[in-house]
Amino acid sequence: MVIGLGSMIGAGVFVAFAPAARAAGTWLLVGLAVAATVAYANATASAQLASQYPTSGGTYVYGREQLGPWWGFVAGWGFVIGKTASCAAMALAFGAYVAPPGWERAAAVVAVLALAATSYRGVTRTARLTRIVVTVVLLALTVAVVTSLAGTTPTWSNLTLGDEAPGAYGVLQAAGLLFFAFAGYARIATLGEEVREPGRTIPRAIQLALGITVALYAVVAATLLAVLGSEGLADQVDPVAAAVESGTYAWASPVVRLGGAAATLGALLALMAGIGRTTLAMARAGDLPRWLAAVHPRYRVPHRAEVVLAGVVCVIVLTVDLRGAIGFSSFGVLVYYLVANLAAARQRSPYRRFPRALQALGAAGCTALALTLPLTSVLAGVGVLACGALLRGARGRGRRP
Repeated sequence: MVIGLGSMIGAGVFVAFAPAARAAGTWLLVGLAVAATVAYANATASAQLASQYPTSGGTYVYGREQLGPWWGFVAGWGFVIGKTASCAAMALAFGAYVAPPGWERAAAVVAVLALAATSYRGVTRTARLTRIVVTVVLLALTVAVVTSLAGTTPTWSNLTLGDEAPGAYGVLQAAGLLFFAFAGYARIATLGEEVREPGRTIPRAIQLALGITVALYAVVAATLLAVLGSEGLADQVDPVAAAVESGTYAWASPVVRLGGAAATLGALLALMAGIGRTTLAMARAGDLPRWLAAVHPRYRVPHRAEVVLAGVVCVIVLTVDLRGAIGFSSFGVLVYYLVANLAAARQRSPYRRFPRALQALGAAGCTALALTLPLTSVLAGVGVLACGALLRGARGRGRRP
């Protein structure tokens, strides 16, 4: 549960609210509700599947088992490329919070290498460090909410829907951007080989982490709208700190910025743990080079996969910007959960725990949110998925006698 919280809390609070407000305006909370609904449907699908397949790989394994190898590949490839971009986004955000101008990318690379070394030593140490990070983030957000509301005169009428509705497209795009913040529960499902009683532990951890995160996001979003307004929120690079700095308790801003840095570190740590284990599962099945399937004899982690991941993320950090990384990541994550919902809909008793209507809702929601993302993100995502499929097809033909 802590790893899931560390993955979700941070991206939503410190990255996604401003562009979502730009898309939805005063309808931001409606977009948040849509994102939370789709996320809950996806969470139930992941929890149901994890109870049947408590193994590394998440939806990559679920898709293969329930739908076939190609569906599993699409899910796994979407997860790996999307979440690799998320790692770069979180690292760049960390650099922006803590480094002086001109040194942001260098700080991001240092963070990636340090957390890769932590993840290399196993899930127990990963969970312990994530617990510390989550505690710091929650304290910082509590300070931010209290000082923002106490230091200003909140305009609660900003929470009402404005006369100029952004339309379905604007609300759905905001929901798609906010969904980027809800994707942390996927990392819980990928740790099936490393927890006790995974059939019971993983479903409970997924639902608890998501429920806590939704409640927190709703409180923070309402505070930002009441203090900054939808237009002021849309214009901010760091809206949580801006809300604090707009009032009489601006001295609390460094605490909030420290929390933002800790949040990005927590998300980055959990992301790297999940991607390494999905890569392990794909390498075991031959969809990626098999030498990536090696597991460290002492720490029991896919150490080669994690070393390669750290190197790729460092390259992305040095070559792309934050906005491009987030847009590309959102598309890959939504494709991943689309396959999860389709796979969960095929499950039978005794593993079926939730009605198929939830999986239908999740699949439709993932499709709608993916298609309403910015056009460049959609085209880039489709292109990279197609390239991966072509390479897999070529590898398959090469293995034929």
